[in-house]
Amino acid sequence: MTDQPDRRKLALSQLDSIASALEQRFSVGKTVLSFKEYLELFAENPRRYGRDAATYVRDMFDHYGVEIVDKPWGKLPRYKLFDLPWATDDDAQEMPLIGHEELQGAVYKFIANFVNEGRANKLVLMHGPNGSAKSTTAGCVLRALEHYSTLDEGALYRFHWVFPSRKTTRGAIGFGENKPAAAATGWDNSFAHLSDDQIDARLVMEIRDHPLFLLPLEERRAFLSKLYEGTGERPPSYLMMGQLSHKSMQVYQALMMADEGNLALALRHVQIERWTISRKYRQGAITLGPELSVDAGERQVTADRSLSALPTALQATTLFEAHGELIEAAGGVLEFSDLLKRPIDAFRYLQLTLETGEIALPHQNVQTNVVMIGSANEIHLAAFREHPEFPSFRGRFELVPAPYLRSSLDERRIYDTQIASRMGRHVAPHATTVAAEFAVMTRLAKPSPDKFSPELGKILKELTVEQKMDLYATGALPESLDGDARKVLRAGLASIYRETDSSVDYEGKEGASPRTMRTVLLLASQHPDYQCLSPFAVLATLDELCKQTSEYDWLRLKPQAGGYHDTKEMRTIARRRVLDKIEEEMRRASGLVDELKYKELFDKYVSHVSVWVKGETTRNPHTGEYEKADERLMREVEGFLGVQAKNDEHRRSLISSIAAWAIDHPGQKVVYAVVFPELVKRLREAVFAERKKPVALLVRDLTRILRERKEAKVEKSDKDLNEARRRETEAMLDRLKALGYDEDSALDAATAVLRHRFAELV
Repeated sequence: MTDQPDRRKLALSQLDSIASALEQRFSVGKTVLSFKEYLELFAENPRRYGRDAATYVRDMFDHYGVEIVDKPWGKLPRYKLFDLPWATDDDAQEMPLIGHEELQGAVYKFIANFVNEGRANKLVLMHGPNGSAKSTTAGCVLRALEHYSTLDEGALYRFHWVFPSRKTTRGAIGFGENKPAAAATGWDNSFAHLSDDQIDARLVMEIRDHPLFLLPLEERRAFLSKLYEGTGERPPSYLMMGQLSHKSMQVYQALMMADEGNLALALRHVQIERWTISRKYRQGAITLGPELSVDAGERQVTADRSLSALPTALQATTLFEAHGELIEAAGGVLEFSDLLKRPIDAFRYLQLTLETGEIALPHQNVQTNVVMIGSANEIHLAAFREHPEFPSFRGRFELVPAPYLRSSLDERRIYDTQIASRMGRHVAPHATTVAAEFAVMTRLAKPSPDKFSPELGKILKELTVEQKMDLYATGALPESLDGDARKVLRAGLASIYRETDSSVDYEGKEGASPRTMRTVLLLASQHPDYQCLSPFAVLATLDELCKQTSEYDWLRLKPQAGGYHDTKEMRTIARRRVLDKIEEEMRRASGLVDELKYKELFDKYVSHVSVWVKGETTRNPHTGEYEKADERLMREVEGFLGVQAKNDEHRRSLISSIAAWAIDHPGQKVVYAVVFPELVKRLREAVFAERKKPVALLVRDLTRILRERKEAKVEKSDKDLNEARRRETEAMLDRLKALGYDEDSALDAATAVLRHRFAELV
């Protein structure tokens, strides 16, 4: 208790510091301005302060930047705002958009079109299956707007009317009598900075008109034309044509009449404030659900304190304020979530609103300055397409497909980011990979060979769902293809990926959703047979999921050749692939197989093949003599690789593939393991075959030790092993832990690989 007074002093000191910092931030941030001060600010950077909503949103995209990502099907721009670069570790609810570069690019393209057309005259409607990241995409845009509006580059301003008390001004507060001389001749006697006790009334303008709308239209156009001279840009049509809202115009006209047309006197009552976009406080970033609500309306209002403080002309005038989501979103983005769940009559007004840029209310037409985006699932869109009025709506909608991800690497990142990182128990290696690969396989469609060239079509007839998944994930080509076929498939990958882009039944429209797989992972983490989120728990949960054919349409699709729509085959593939990965990890963790040996052997082999193809010689590092390519070495490696006796064509194809890779990756060093992953894998397996039994025996011993520890609940158990063997087993366990395993997941993995891969060896 002795330090309590000190803590109190510290708290008061900190409070003073906070108050001082806020006061300074308020001043530096130009939070409240008079009309003159704002005009000076505008003149410094007319482009920044003269933007309409579409330009503001486009500039926000550009502010956070763009990077080019290299996908197997091509290079795509990725807009960094979708990575939430401003988010901190405390922003637990912030979810970035993973993948979906095509969706990002389409949204940006349409917003840029709005800028070129002068205003947002269409609604960007993202459509796709449930859980395909439509809401996440919109959410990232709204969150980015919030952050951008707090920056100097994203400063936004609106205005209100203030009316001082009679104690503050002489006579009738400047409405026609006893005008101060200074006010009559200049702009310096603004009421914008008066304190609350000096103001009788403040009339809030809910419609965020641009402050320059206070200048008469003809004079404003001339003013802007001169201001923009030499900037290389034209004044935006938003400023050249926009007009005050009805309530502001009533106040403006009353003041001009009271002050006999003296603009300086009238604008003394303008208080310009900086505002920020906020989802929480519904300013400039609004999400409207499918409930049947009115998106704009009117209600009668009064000033904050007293009608008697208003000009006499206004006291006899009924003032109305607009309200609703369309009004609150002004200057930013309005998201219509699940738009098509509404009856068509509930959003019919959008046609005219988007076409004219106005929304009709009982007492006024309100100009809209907002970017509208929306989402819809495919079921409702299909029904909407059949509606007789769909063609008329289609002209005001920009349809953007939002399919499920088709890259298992991107899909896994979703689970790692949103689920695994928040899991309350250990996540074993490959658990999220199993879920991601299964999910992506359920979404893939069998290619239509007749849509491609005869050469490519022939390859696609035999392309399995597993091979297509690998093609999309890493660009890996089927091992069974020869050199020419590999070139054809590699060249046609982009067209394969985009085969169904223009179809209503596009690839990624059906299949297991990330939401479904999230449930699978959560259930798997509670599986009674496993102490962690194990890949085998995921497989067991998938087995249960695939029994629920009445719940999911994708489970009722007819299986096709190659494993497409065949969930039983997909689970078999997923199980085999995870066992392949675990077997390789056990091999590496054993310490009995040197990973570098076969890579060095393959590098040496390729070097000799290159010399052989060119007909040159190579210098022997031991003797210093120049020799021909080592035929014995090349034949030995080709034997491991399973190359037939006719190896000339194989060797030339190898060098051609390296040349093609170098052309596609200029300036990058050729790494043979990257160019030929399948061949390196084949060589590795051939080398490992000779040491498979010793590895199997070590895995058996590891399983025995871990099971005894678990059953006896002791840290160490070595009763059946000698000291040397125990050290080898403990070293193996340490290497597995470095790969992400704990003792429970290592036991699961070792038991599975022992049963399915090493049973005949132990």
